[in-house]
Amino acid sequence: MSSTTTNSSAVPSPTLVATPGLVPSLEDLYQMTSKPDERVVIRSVDWAFYEQLVDSIPEGANIHVDYDGKDVEIVSPSPLHDGVKTLLGRFVELTAEELEIPCTGLGQTTWKRPEVTRGLEADESYYFVAEKLATVAEAMTRRSGEVAEYPNPDLAIEVDLSPSRIDRTGIYAALRVAEVWRFDGEQIVIDRLQTEGVYQPVEASGFLPVNSQEIARWVLNKAFHDGSLWARRLRAWARAELAPRLPR
Repeated sequence: MSSTTTNSSAVPSPTLVATPGLVPSLEDLYQMTSKPDERVVIRSVDWAFYEQLVDSIPEGANIHVDYDGKDVEIVSPSPLHDGVKTLLGRFVELTAEELEIPCTGLGQTTWKRPEVTRGLEADESYYFVAEKLATVAEAMTRRSGEVAEYPNPDLAIEVDLSPSRIDRTGIYAALRVAEVWRFDGEQIVIDRLQTEGVYQPVEASGFLPVNSQEIARWVLNKAFHDGSLWARRLRAWARAELAPRLPR
C-alpha cells in the first residue's frame, strides 16, 4: 500500500531503542505522542514487549500501537483523522444497510495475533463473509471480550495522514485481511489482497458495489455540514445508483 501523504514533515519522527524489560509508562506515551499523527517507532522489540505495552493503555487514551513482528509504532490520531475514518465507516455501514448486504463492524478493535507475531488497531473493521459473520454473532451472543474468539476482519479502513514507518501492509497481509480502504492524505485507494500475499490497488470493492472515486466523492468532496442530511442523501444515492449493480 502506498504511503503518499500531504502532511509528512521534513523533520523525521522519533525513533527509539527499547530498554530491555522496560515498557514506557502512560505518561511517557502521552509525551511521545504529544503531536497528533506523528509516528514514534521503537525498534527491535519482541511480542512480550508489544503485548505488555498495548495492555497498559486504558480505553479512550487515544494512543494507537501497532507491531510488525520487529518494531512498534505509536501514534495519537488527530481530530481530522478521526473525522475521515468515521465518515468512511458510516459510508460502509449505511451503504451495506441500504443494499441489504450482511455486514457487521467491530470498530477499532486491536487485533493481537501471537500466532503470526503481529498486531494492529485498524481504524474500522468489518465482516462480510457468511462464516465469519456467524462466528462473530456467536461470540457476541456469549458476550465474549476475547479477541482470540473473533476472526480477522474482511475489510479494514486505514487513515494515514502521515506515512507509517513500519510494515503495516505486512501486518494486514499476515492477518489475511482481504480488502483495505486507505486514505493517504490525498486520495482513497482500495487495496485487495492477492493470492501471493501482497496488496494491489483495484478499481472497485469486492464487498460493496462501489469504486474508489465514488467513495472519495462522498467522503472527501461532499459538503458535510449536517450528518443526518448526508446520510439521507447517501441512502437515496445507494438505492438509485448502486442497487441496480447487485446480482439479480
